[in-house]
Amino acid sequence: MIERLETGTRMSKIVKHNGVAYLCGQVGEGATVAEQTRDCLARVDALLDRAGSSRDRILQAIVWLSDMADFAEMNAVWDAWVPEGHAPARACGEAKLARPELRVEIIVTAAC
Repeated sequence: MIERLETGTRMSKIVKHNGVAYLCGQVGEGATVAEQTRDCLARVDALLDRAGSSRDRILQAIVWLSDMADFAEMNAVWDAWVPEGHAPARACGEAKLARPELRVEIIVTAAC
């Protein structure tokens, strides 16, 4: 069975299937990469909670940065957020994001 939560015309914010929650990409508000990353991860927390999951159940994360020069700044926030001993499989790359002011987007898959 597939369960879709907060579904619109274009996408669902959460899709659950076989005990796995797939979250749509999250972006955040703020002037700096650190601010955007903190806000983005707060949004991920809210979606994980809605999906019946949590940070320590994340299986995979994909991080897109608009500029890889922001890698260390984003990682400082990320490293403080991920529970010790529960780091997911992760990839990070550079991409042109949906709006010019966006500097980070994170996509998460988690067990639920």
